[in-house]
Amino acid sequence: MPLAVYILGLAIFAVGTAELMVAGMTATLSQAFGISVGDVGHLISYYAFGVMLGGPVLTYFFLKYKVQYRKVLLILLALYVVVQGLSAFISSHAILIAIRFITGILCAGCLSLSLAISMAMVPNHNKPRAAAIVIGGFMISNVFGVPLATMIDQQWGWRITFGLVAVLVFVSLIALVRLLPEVSGGGQLRMEEEIKAFKNKAYWKACVTSCLILGASFAAFSYFVPVLVDITGFSMHVVPFILMAFGFSNIVGNTITGRLAHNHSLKIMLVGLTVLSISLFAFAIFAEYKTVAILAIILIGLSGVPMNPAMMARIVSVAHPGPMVNAVHTSVINIGLGGGSYIGGVAITNGYGLRSGLWIGVILAVLALASLLPYVRNRQQGWG
Repeated sequence: MPLAVYILGLAIFAVGTAELMVAGMTATLSQAFGISVGDVGHLISYYAFGVMLGGPVLTYFFLKYKVQYRKVLLILLALYVVVQGLSAFISSHAILIAIRFITGILCAGCLSLSLAISMAMVPNHNKPRAAAIVIGGFMISNVFGVPLATMIDQQWGWRITFGLVAVLVFVSLIALVRLLPEVSGGGQLRMEEEIKAFKNKAYWKACVTSCLILGASFAAFSYFVPVLVDITGFSMHVVPFILMAFGFSNIVGNTITGRLAHNHSLKIMLVGLTVLSISLFAFAIFAEYKTVAILAIILIGLSGVPMNPAMMARIVSVAHPGPMVNAVHTSVINIGLGGGSYIGGVAITNGYGLRSGLWIGVILAVLALASLLPYVRNRQQGWG
């Protein structure tokens, strides 16, 4: 496997860490900018909304104009370094919001091009492995990136944490300038096929369920830290290790569902949403108890985000998975990610308590489960 593929994974690890790391920095950022815990959670939403917008727009642009992937990726990474680096020096909440949105857009482009380039660099039999390395960077950011960012924030402050993300992207950029070969845009944009998929109601039903699943997961995850510290009673020195356990749970769950998703996507989502709903409910009710809190977080990690392979299997079964179909589904997922986090923050800001993010997660998970009931009642074999 070319070294450049691993460097691409490192770059995606950095931008993935940037998206979610504020979840472990709620107290610091709240104090630094004079904002509520809910407003800090919204910073995840703004990044996700940037990814939501950037995914389909940039994908369309890349395919329409058959851009030089190497050149455009290096430009996007350079812009990311500048904009993310700027965030370490600001004192305005409004400017930070703008930066989060812009870096989200740039993240979407970097991820799309990194996947395309990694697969173009290797023979056909190695393409899945190359893509897995790049996507793995995003997965590992949740396991190591977020807890590490939380530890750095505790020791040296949020500015150093934000700045180190820019440094890591810069290091990746310098390495890719030397290692990355030229790769031309090889994809084709067949809008007739894409539009046909967009007219399929089953596709949009799948998107709604995906949106609700991610909304439930991140309405809770975005506010794990204040709940664990202020309600459960953990010290901030312990919290990074709990977040790491959550990240490891994501990987374990994703590994299991990835092997079963093709033939058992409905069963995976039914079981996963049942576990997710019960875990969120138990956490919301018994957040004072440390054992319950840790067990609930591990189960949420096993059952929430790891349903992604089953979500993708459902999309593949109801629509031809063209680049725009996948990009729009990814955008819808980020609507859920950002929307869940945003609604949770609004509830907390309006005085409904730190547990309100968990309760919103329960509601969204139950709605997602309800969206699957017609397929259970009708005993349908497929998703059509």
